[in-house]
Amino acid sequence: MNEAIRIRGGKPLNGEVRISSSKNAAVAILPAVVMASEIVKLYDVPNIEDIKALIKLLSKLGVGVVENGDSLVIDPTSIANVDLVDETVGRLRASYYFMGALLGRFKHVRMLMPGGCNLGPRPIDLHLKGFEKLGASIVIKEGIIDISAKELVGNDIYLDIASVGATINIMLAATFAKGRTVIQNAAKEPEIIDLSSMLNKMGAKVRGAGTSEITIDGVSRLKGCLHDIIPDRIEAGTYIIAAAMMGEHVRINNVIPQHIESLLLKLEEMGVDLETGSDFVDVYSSKTIRAVDIKTQPFPGFATDLQQPLTALMAIAKGDSKVTETIYSERFKHCHELNKMGADIKVLPAGKSLIHGVESLKGSEVTATDLRCGAALVIAGLAAEGETIIHDAYHIYRGYDSIVNKLRALGADID
Repeated sequence: MNEAIRIRGGKPLNGEVRISSSKNAAVAILPAVVMASEIVKLYDVPNIEDIKALIKLLSKLGVGVVENGDSLVIDPTSIANVDLVDETVGRLRASYYFMGALLGRFKHVRMLMPGGCNLGPRPIDLHLKGFEKLGASIVIKEGIIDISAKELVGNDIYLDIASVGATINIMLAATFAKGRTVIQNAAKEPEIIDLSSMLNKMGAKVRGAGTSEITIDGVSRLKGCLHDIIPDRIEAGTYIIAAAMMGEHVRINNVIPQHIESLLLKLEEMGVDLETGSDFVDVYSSKTIRAVDIKTQPFPGFATDLQQPLTALMAIAKGDSKVTETIYSERFKHCHELNKMGADIKVLPAGKSLIHGVESLKGSEVTATDLRCGAALVIAGLAAEGETIIHDAYHIYRGYDSIVNKLRALGADID
């Protein structure tokens, strides 16, 4: 599959853009809906490829999905716990949330090992450890994972790493476990709070989401609900960085600034002229972009998903910048592609890169190796002299709703 995006760089950006709802929240919320015994209606669902893939998997489970604009009406009342061995599972990392949801509801799930962007080792050991602590047994054979339990019983579960995926998956399974589950060293990301909010509307008893200790008291049934998904903090950050790169005056709407505070502080350190409102960020033309060092950390630290987009801005910053990647040690494939455009980036051992700022970038043919690499290349292409063609753009459509149309509306020459 070789879809491409073409950008003729150098066009200033002006106007307003509205951020869609959160990809990372939505891809957990859709699998969680299978736990309901009634219809669930979701509002402001992002129109991205990962959501389309999850809808396909819901259909395979016999779950009815009706799309009405950016809303989804999901009817899980006729669900059948069939094996999820579709190739979609192998391509989509977030498919692993069906593990916790189906294990919770049916006490059994059988599916392919999940796929997703190749960012280096991303084992699901912590997920499986959590399921075992709840009383499940696990068999993995020929790429198929089989998880079953006579019953799930609440337990105290300590996560060696504050993993978002493991926190969510254990939370889903524990919702139907007997008694109380306490997840210690839980991840604190806003998407976990959003999922917890929806589960509680459905009748779950989840407390402490957004802190390092989450308590779940098991229930026997979940009802339906209406739920608005939170804005996408990574999409917001991406457009703010694009505006810092090429904006004259861009307003980014539907933002929760507290969710991207670490990025905003770094951009101010770089000399970006911005102003923050209650639900928007204004970015103005900046005279000089200065080099800065970043270190990715779990929330509320600097988001790993914004490391690659920010590298595009660092590439033209004055001085030397350094990136230390503590979440995904191999998340540097974008550096080779940016170097094709004239950037001066060296990837160092132990999850580090050194970026020597250059005066300008040149248009080139590059390849989006993963979702956020694609975002970095789009940002670079907006500033580059001449034409940039980004191959394998399907990676970008996995996580950015209407990115071409949104950027074109701001003045970019992109198709």
